[in-house]
Amino acid sequence: MVGFAGKSAVAGCVGFMALLGTPVPSTAVAEQCANPTGTYTAAVPWGQRLIDPVRIWPLSRGTGQLVAVIGTGVDGGNGQFAPGQLLGGQGTQADDCDGRGTIAAGIVGAQPDPSTTFTGIAPGARILPIRYTQVNGGGDPGQLASAIETALNRGAGIILIAVPAASDSPALTDAVSRAREKGALIVSPAAGSQQGQTSYPTATPGVLAVGSTNQAGEAVQTEAGSYVGISAPGAELVSTSAGAGGTVAHRWPVSDPSLAAAHVAGVAALVRAYHPELSPEQVVTRLTLTAHRGPSGGHDPRRGWGAIDAYAAVSASIPAGTPGPGGPPSVGPETFVVPAAASARANADKVSGVLAISGVAAAIAAGVVVAAVRRGKRRGWKPSRFRAS
Repeated sequence: MVGFAGKSAVAGCVGFMALLGTPVPSTAVAEQCANPTGTYTAAVPWGQRLIDPVRIWPLSRGTGQLVAVIGTGVDGGNGQFAPGQLLGGQGTQADDCDGRGTIAAGIVGAQPDPSTTFTGIAPGARILPIRYTQVNGGGDPGQLASAIETALNRGAGIILIAVPAASDSPALTDAVSRAREKGALIVSPAAGSQQGQTSYPTATPGVLAVGSTNQAGEAVQTEAGSYVGISAPGAELVSTSAGAGGTVAHRWPVSDPSLAAAHVAGVAALVRAYHPELSPEQVVTRLTLTAHRGPSGGHDPRRGWGAIDAYAAVSASIPAGTPGPGGPPSVGPETFVVPAAASARANADKVSGVLAISGVAAAIAAGVVVAAVRRGKRRGWKPSRFRAS
């Protein structure tokens, strides 16, 4: 499997040498930077099948959404990004030696292309690439806070933390608070791979914390906590590669718990484009309320409230004031009402994805049962894709 620890450590060392003024041979940098595995042409990747973005595109492609990808930068030279899709200017980086930012950005918004079976979730979204670290395991929380501020100043409505920090700081907490005030949703992974590790701002209140799963639905990361809200694919993935040199090129199989957050950020872009009236809190409610629950039906400290169900998250009809699972109503400054125009935009297939939720506690249980029955009928009562074959 393709990992990042060794390459990131070398990249960090090269960067440190440059800061000291030590000459760094260009060949050494090129050899240690990310390179494509090739152009992916095999079966549609499992994470993409799970999200099933093609089914959602008649409703939403994420158009009008600006997603900041904060981590190691994004290589704009990959041919699967549309011209002008990656914004430049103040605070952005159009290169990515490490490669993680480019992989995350591809999951969010890579364009459909006839040369590959891989595509991003929200190809209508624009991407704001911001580098704050190339250090394996995360960087300085103060620098991450500055990166979030840059994203807010550039107007990002969704902020994906592609590489979280391993520690917290008052500046980082303040940056999260300002994001909430400005109506921006921060999505951050629970990426800790050792017992007791906590990622930031993942664990900060007001952030949508994402757990990672493999094809069997098993948690990939070790990090756990009540703050984990939802889970998404984070192992054996395919996505765009840095170092493509203008071609359509990919890396696979990639396993990194941080990439689960990229899937959720892409789905959040679809939701916000289709429901522009929703506050960040309401988007989180919609995502967690429609997620596939685990066997217990309750919260799992590593998988949150369940695996993301992208189609239900976009198409569900959820009345005003409906609480998120396990908490009080997550209503923002505006009334939570699905607009009449939303029904007009949906096609007939939307009805099968609707959750009719009325009341509070009983509504959540009823919604889960109805969704499970309908999904079961569509599958012919075959096991869910989250069960091991």
